Amino acid sequence: MTTVGIIGSGMIGGTVARLSVAAGHRVVLSNSRGPETLAELAAELGPLATAGTAGQAAEAGHLVVVSVPVKAFGEIPVKPLAGKPVLDTGNYYPQRDGHIAELDTGALTSSGLLQRDLPDAQVVKVFNNITFRHLGSLARPHGAQDRTALPIAGDSPAAKAAVTEFLDSIGYDAVDAGSVADSWRQEPGTPVYGTPYGPFSDEVGTPAPAAKIHVALVGAHR
Repeated sequence: MTTVGIIGSGMIGGTVARLSVAAGHRVVLSNSRGPETLAELAAELGPLATAGTAGQAAEAGHLVVVSVPVKAFGEIPVKPLAGKPVLDTGNYYPQRDGHIAELDTGALTSSGLLQRDLPDAQVVKVFNNITFRHLGSLARPHGAQDRTALPIAGDSPAAKAAVTEFLDSIGYDAVDAGSVADSWRQEPGTPVYGTPYGPFSDEVGTPAPAAKIHVALVGAHR
């Protein structure tokens, strides 16, 4: 049984937690406001879920999902994440995060910034290109004909293999989008961001197989 640490238990983080529990994984939820604010969510998810601090989620997780604004990267615990796959769900929005020169110029991707802040972790970009509603509704069992795929990008083959296995367990295929430096291909404004899964107004979404995601990634341009 895998334990999934969740740092940032909002829309995406909470949805990943639900899918994880449904797949039989343990989850440790955390947010910036304290464990007591997650008691209701933990109770809803059942005995496989507990609430803790960000440090406790980082310590407990075999995989750790980081789902916080880019401007909050500096608040993420560093030492407990050493050697672990860190699943970065976030996107850079200057109107929320403030302007960051290295991201504005393309010198770094937002996942590259997180990797720099967590030098001993194994950052993998995933879940950033799909709405939480579609993420919750499009999960399908392994082998289903209408299975949806998600792009993943990272520098560690072992971490990407672990994330691929995790995605499979919660109902998704993975498409390798390259390195952390390549993760711009799945950022806002690219063909794979949102569009393959149907309009944001459609709460159910449209299944998007691996071939469709691959074509969208190839079609990305800076």
